[in-house]
Amino acid sequence: QVQLVESGGGSVQAGGSLRLSCAASGYRYTLWRDSYCMAWFRQAPGEEREGVAAIHSSSSTKYADSVKGRFTISKDNAANTLYLQMNSLKPEDTAMYYCAADFCRSDYALGHYEYNYWGQGTQVTVSS
Repeated sequence: QVQLVESGGGSVQAGGSLRLSCAASGYRYTLWRDSYCMAWFRQAPGEEREGVAAIHSSSSTKYADSVKGRFTISKDNAANTLYLQMNSLKPEDTAMYYCAADFCRSDYALGHYEYNYWGQGTQVTVSS
């Protein structure tokens, strides 16, 4: 299967930075990782899960408009780790952040319905 474990969340003041990590493992991931899309999603209380950033198997990236220019998604294939560098954080970025992975189903890659494998989440809290 595919196991995803996020880390790096925490509390930060507005304007600060955090880097989230997602360690991927499992026989299915090892076998198919070159065909996988990976993405970061977030969900605030009472809100729907929102796609934040995705990296396609082609290495192209996509971002939600709300984070463009502030967040950067990257992947270290040797370490089987996905990253999300978050700069210029705002209080509205406060949410539980989740890592997701699956075969790429479209060029969009930011729809939660495109992913079957999810991590447990890591909390990000930004204070004003």
